[in-house]
Amino acid sequence: MFGRVRAWSRRHGGLVSVLRVAPLAVFSLLLAIPYASLTPAGGSRYLGVAGYVALSVLLIAPLLWRRRPLAAYAVISLASFGQWLAHVDPLPANLAVMVALWTVASECAFRWALAAGLVAELGIFLALVNWSVATFGMFFSGSIFVVTIWLAGLYANTRRRYLEGLEERAERAERERDQQARMAAAAERTRIARELHDVVAHNVSVMVVQADGAGFALDSDPEQARLAVRNISKTGRAALAEMRRMVGVLRENEDDDTDYTPQPGLGQLEELVRGAGVPASLRIGGVPGDLPEGQQLAVYRIVQEALTNTLKHGGPHVHARVEIDYGGPELVVRVTDDGRGAAAPRSPDGHGLIGMRERVGMYGGAVSAGPLTGGGFQVLARLPTARAA
Repeated sequence: MFGRVRAWSRRHGGLVSVLRVAPLAVFSLLLAIPYASLTPAGGSRYLGVAGYVALSVLLIAPLLWRRRPLAAYAVISLASFGQWLAHVDPLPANLAVMVALWTVASECAFRWALAAGLVAELGIFLALVNWSVATFGMFFSGSIFVVTIWLAGLYANTRRRYLEGLEERAERAERERDQQARMAAAAERTRIARELHDVVAHNVSVMVVQADGAGFALDSDPEQARLAVRNISKTGRAALAEMRRMVGVLRENEDDDTDYTPQPGLGQLEELVRGAGVPASLRIGGVPGDLPEGQQLAVYRIVQEALTNTLKHGGPHVHARVEIDYGGPELVVRVTDDGRGAAAPRSPDGHGLIGMRERVGMYGGAVSAGPLTGGGFQVLARLPTARAA
């Protein structure tokens, strides 16, 4: 319940300030009529009802400055000091000093709270100086009143900071718990995927053996070959089901907006180069072989990342050239530009080269990237052409 009250007070800070000031304002207003019938004693000055209301407003209005407690306390204290210099008797609105003292003690640092307490003590002393019957006991009683309000403000400050600390620790513990849960889930997904990978690899190996056996027995024993083909079909369906399970395990954030469009390949390179954002040309040498989709995607991503780096770091008027060379035992991807090269600023959070190496490493290739002599930058990747296992 207290938590809900605190949350409501935070959302409606202005209304809370008005409600806090309202009792003192109403009390001072009710005493305006009796004040009109008073006769000032001694050398005291009589303000009249209009002066009474004006001074009360001056003393109470700063209490509405919820976000500036020090400024409010300073204005109220100075107004009270001016009232003392003018020999005006204390008014009910002078209790605003105590309210402001509590606010400073509950909201500000201890040094400001201590300074505010000393100012309040000085105010008690000055108020009693004008009284001919003032005694030490009266000063002691007033000091107890001031110190009690001051300590109450300090307690409220300590309590608030303690609750804020508890909330912060609870939020941090919740974040750490969620992070540990995500790490545990990721570790479990990795373990399951590894196990399913072994199952799929075994099924594919069985399919290869069955296919080889069916090929040998096709002429000599057709029935045995037919049985092998049925086993291949059965094993393939099982491997496909396990593969779907593995993909489902590794997919972390599946939702209704998942993109099921085919992944890009070599056929989309020309479109990629045209829309790179920098002037770029594409040259393809040799005869393209029948590359697997995964390797085509790796080539596409390498070119995409290299063109992105050219756009980010190449500088103005940069031109890029993309070259794909087929032939022999490997596929060569070369992306060069005539930009700033070694003079380009380094990106502290870039992971493009790491991603390229990971993709090329999947197929046993290598990638290098660096500035060229005389200016420019080059990304060179070599991927062995895929061979059947």
